[in-house]
Amino acid sequence: MLTQLGEVLRAEHGVLLVLAALLGLMIGSFINVLIHRLPLMMERQWKRECHEFLSMEAPVEEDNLNLLTPRSRCPQCLQTIRAWENIPILSFLLQKGRCRHCGAAISFRYPLVEALTAMVTVAVVWRFGWSVPALFALPFSWTLLGLAFIDFDRQLLPDSMTQPLLWTGLLLNGQSVYVDGPSSVYGAVAGYLTLWLIYHLFRLATGKEGMGYGDFKLLAALGAWLGWQKLPLIVLLSSLTGAVLGLTLIGLGLRSREQPMPFGPYLAIAGWIALLWGDSLIAAWMG
Repeated sequence: MLTQLGEVLRAEHGVLLVLAALLGLMIGSFINVLIHRLPLMMERQWKRECHEFLSMEAPVEEDNLNLLTPRSRCPQCLQTIRAWENIPILSFLLQKGRCRHCGAAISFRYPLVEALTAMVTVAVVWRFGWSVPALFALPFSWTLLGLAFIDFDRQLLPDSMTQPLLWTGLLLNGQSVYVDGPSSVYGAVAGYLTLWLIYHLFRLATGKEGMGYGDFKLLAALGAWLGWQKLPLIVLLSSLTGAVLGLTLIGLGLRSREQPMPFGPYLAIAGWIALLWGDSLIAAWMG
């Protein structure tokens, strides 16, 4: 039955892209939850561990916060958001960007993430079609999107996301899904050591820390997925993207020059571009 479904979707490519967009919207809604809740869950865990280490009574938590519970609610009036009020993009438009209970403004971030996830999903399906590489490229892309926004907000790249990404890349390429196994292993090692070396050279030269260890792990994960051959492209693209978007954000007043500028979002963007068009870009560069 799956074979027949695959044949239909290959023949009706437009239908496949529409389904990809709908899937992306639903996943985008979950990514919004991930971006908001995962850092809070980590903070609570750190507090519990600190209290245990100091033999102090753990803080009382109001609810059991995880990625599934409690249900989403308005941060102003704390009214639970019903399912029909949480339809990606559509609910935001119908409610004119406001909570229907208290009238508080809903952040434009929510429909933005949903729309971006839909576009990323469609791009992956358009690039790989109905295939095994597409099957794994989708969660890879969604993970990068979540990491980019978490790092932008919190200057944090959670190990609970970067490490599974690393090991998944190594396992997949053990079967040469994207690159051969040795290229994947060397890519993971070279990705980590590249930024580790830059970090220590920068610290020796300036006495400051220019990036965090999460950046090392993310580039190692990208190397595991895409191989060592694409690492120069990823580093170049991330630097260019960081310069352009960083200056744009400062110019628009959305970021000050004194604010730390996370590198993770630009690595994520560069890694995603390298996944879809890396070979073409390298071929064009090499003439």
